[in-house]
Amino acid sequence: MTTEATAEQAQQELLDEFEIFDNWMDRYQYIIDMGKQLPAFPEEWKTPERKIQGCQSNVWMHYRREGDVLHFDAISDAAIVSGLIAVLLRIYSGRPAREICATSPHFMQDLGLDKHLSPTRSNGLHAMLKTIYEVADREAAA
Repeated sequence: MTTEATAEQAQQELLDEFEIFDNWMDRYQYIIDMGKQLPAFPEEWKTPERKIQGCQSNVWMHYRREGDVLHFDAISDAAIVSGLIAVLLRIYSGRPAREICATSPHFMQDLGLDKHLSPTRSNGLHAMLKTIYEVADREAAA
């Protein structure tokens, strides 16, 4: 799933893609379309332990480690949140834990997500990001 060499390059490529859109309606639609391309998320992964707290919609996140690389999978019952998941997975999944920890999520401010998402969606995005960083911190220390 990860095509860019680093998380930083993934953020930059994402920013470049969003530059083609003139307005936020088109950007929202692009985010929603990204969410529609998420891989299947097995029902058995939808457990209370994997549910992200702080999201208005239902969000589940699963991760696995292969060597020093962390792979994340997630799903939501809300279209825009699924798109935000796709953004996060593109940047952070398939990366070493230490790289994840060292990558600042500047894409949120650079894309204007901090200004254009509703407070509840923004809280959910921060909750998902917090989970990713907590997993990476724990795995980097292991």
